[in-house]
Amino acid sequence: MSVLTRDVILDELDRGRIRIDPLDRSQVGVASIDLTLGREIRQIVDDGTPIRVEDETDYRDHTRVLPLDRPYRLDPGVTIHGITAEHVTLPDDLCGFLEGRSRFARLGLMIHVTSAFVQPGVSNRQVLEMSNVSSRALEIVAGVRICQLVLMRTDGRAVYRGRFQDQREI
Repeated sequence: MSVLTRDVILDELDRGRIRIDPLDRSQVGVASIDLTLGREIRQIVDDGTPIRVEDETDYRDHTRVLPLDRPYRLDPGVTIHGITAEHVTLPDDLCGFLEGRSRFARLGLMIHVTSAFVQPGVSNRQVLEMSNVSSRALEIVAGVRICQLVLMRTDGRAVYRGRFQDQREI
């Protein structure tokens, strides 16, 4: 696998093989595409009982969706789900990884806990597992270029058909 650089990403966009909606071409960097935080988050509800982690466990049973119409205070040690404003569509021979941006990582904001992989053939919005690992609260604001998508060619072709293939909301 190899990482796609700006000229290749722009060519793939122009040919319609990669679709990102909405997209301002200034979001395309040297070897990644900046993605922005959408207008809602999902907050884990703490009812005092532990969440049993099993195959059948559904995160939606333990969370609630909140609008991000004003800054959200993300306290140290807390994780929330965000979602990209952009709908990302990849062909069956490209995959990617969501990475945090260093300007926010240096403040203690993690963009994904463990699931950064973007499968080949996806067509959805990307959920972000945002955690504050700093000692100070952070204010999370919609519309910020919060992460970057690094794209790579696959060795072979595949299309993701899993649980989150049509993800449009958190």
